[in-house]
Amino acid sequence: MQLDIDRLVAYFGGVNALAEALKQHDPENAATTAAIYKWRTRGSLPLAQLQKITALAEAQGRRLDLNAFLQKQDSLERNDMTQTNRVIIFDTTLRDGEQSPGAAMTKEEKIRIARQLEKLGVDVIEAGFAAASPGDWDAVNSIAKIITKSTVCSLSRAVENDIRKAGEAIAPAPNKRIHTFIATSPIHMEYKLKMNPKQVVGAAVKAVKTAKEYTDDVEFSCEDALRSEIGFLAEICGAVIEAGATTINIPDTVGYSIPYKTEEFFRELIAKAPGSDRVVWSAHCHNDLGLAVANSLAALKGGARQVECTVNGLGERAGNASIEEIVMALKVRNDLFGLETGINTTQIVPSSKLVSTVTGYPVQPNKAIVGANAFAHESGIHQDGVLKHRETYEIMSAESVGWSTNRLSLGKLSGRNAFKTKLQELGIELESEEALNAAFARFKELADKKREIFDEDLHALVSDEMTLATEQYKFISQKIHTETGELPTAEVVFSVNGREHRATANGSGPVDAIFKAIESVAQSQSTLQIYSVNAVTQGT
Repeated sequence: MQLDIDRLVAYFGGVNALAEALKQHDPENAATTAAIYKWRTRGSLPLAQLQKITALAEAQGRRLDLNAFLQKQDSLERNDMTQTNRVIIFDTTLRDGEQSPGAAMTKEEKIRIARQLEKLGVDVIEAGFAAASPGDWDAVNSIAKIITKSTVCSLSRAVENDIRKAGEAIAPAPNKRIHTFIATSPIHMEYKLKMNPKQVVGAAVKAVKTAKEYTDDVEFSCEDALRSEIGFLAEICGAVIEAGATTINIPDTVGYSIPYKTEEFFRELIAKAPGSDRVVWSAHCHNDLGLAVANSLAALKGGARQVECTVNGLGERAGNASIEEIVMALKVRNDLFGLETGINTTQIVPSSKLVSTVTGYPVQPNKAIVGANAFAHESGIHQDGVLKHRETYEIMSAESVGWSTNRLSLGKLSGRNAFKTKLQELGIELESEEALNAAFARFKELADKKREIFDEDLHALVSDEMTLATEQYKFISQKIHTETGELPTAEVVFSVNGREHRATANGSGPVDAIFKAIESVAQSQSTLQIYSVNAVTQGT
């Protein structure tokens, strides 16, 4: 067991407040803010200083129970990783991701995603922009009440009213953060803020000090940092670090930077900013040039230890850095980065599917990691290699990110081995090699005429060579009647264990009517989730 220095310092109101209180209590032997920051970095403090802090608490009329500040072993391991090779994953799907056009979420939907993000192992969940609206405040506050492991964060402009609303919204969270920001690029200061650099520094320092009233965990962002003058950035970062900021975020707000410049920028800024060793440096990259993930990884090479990202790369304009791509890049290429995250990678695909469903933003099939084709192989040479030894064409397993298995997508380039394996997956057994060869020949003929081969096609192709198990349900016929102004009517005939059944039902559409008719007999309590039309065999 070890003292949780961060919580102990926060108990006295933060670094600055503790330093001032110690100075008033014992002016000649008081610890400086720099010394207190070193305690936090080391995770320990001298016994003499601990005795002084205990005496300070007694002088203030309160009893300091050190047992309340003992850290659990899992927390110690987490902090040790942060100090060495641990990358903090800051997810902003609920804030920046929601800024995607049409991606607005209800409070209930945000709560569902927040729970999944915690299950994913995200370190910081930016739950929203509490001051934006009463609805946003309520969503942030609700998430703060239910999330127990991840840190719950609210964004805030460097405006007192915004910061106070953020502080009130995150108050219930066991681990909370305020993320305040102000623009630092010449173009933003001149045209948007209409403030000079001195005024911007003053506003930033005031914002951080106000945020410290609510939590010791304060993040400061320099909006449009990658288009800012690095000398001014070093000045403002040093000022907010002195004011108590614990994380400094350097955003590529408009996706302007390129990787090698990003790495150089972070190295130079961290070297120049006073007190840079006392904070975590963070990257927040946008994807306007398709380089958000590459720039984020470059920032890590340059000294950043927090990455801000979103599920599926959701975000304003072209989106943000994808959490799934960053995490798996660090995991797969650990030989280059030597960095770790706390992400449970098997929850990546479930997280992706949930966010896609809630926001209505479909994941493109060829999207890295989470796309439907991410582990699909169509080339016959590739398919044969994967079947013989997966690592011939896969650098990670589908299961490691939450897919049930790698998927073989059949097309005109597919080989016989892949065709046979796919039939086995569908439960299709052929009597002989001759039957397989005949079916494969017809498959290749069909593949030349169709862009994609569906499971239904395969069943039709091999019907003459296969032996199917007896089916409980068998379709016989259907009749659909539609008329303007009338509900569609469907009449279906099918057998159940050899006994013929006839059912009729109305529905909001032909398909709905058919399903209702079938359900009236089957009583399966099933619901239709996805409906698509696929051409079986050649089609027109």
